[in-house]
Amino acid sequence: MSELYESKISTARWMVYDIAGNAGWILYFIMLYRHFFDMTGLMRILTAIPAICMAIGIIELISERFAKLDWILPKRRLYRGFGALTAGGLLGMVVSVSVYLQEQEHVYGWLFIGAALCALFAGLLFREYRPIQDKS
Repeated sequence: MSELYESKISTARWMVYDIAGNAGWILYFIMLYRHFFDMTGLMRILTAIPAICMAIGIIELISERFAKLDWILPKRRLYRGFGALTAGGLLGMVVSVSVYLQEQEHVYGWLFIGAALCALFAGLLFREYRPIQDKS
């Protein structure tokens, strides 16, 4: 059996973190969608990689909701969900700042804000999970 992790976060805090994190990845996706074909080939690839990580996390979290696994997760699901969202957000921050310094276009500032919100709040949720101690 895989190691289980549990969050004891309050529902109110969960909702605040969840809404702010969702706002982040949604902003990132909207700005990427609106400006994707204005970017050069390399910039498209660099900005799409964090979006792919975020999408993996989103899909995993949706499947966890359907399976009613919100508060207790196997280790691999925890990392595939909140881990991928946090990593995608962090990578999105690095990419958007790096590209902004090269291109000086404001879309990369918006991508940074979205990625930062995603990384921060998915990361805060990720940190709330602790291994469940086996009582046997």
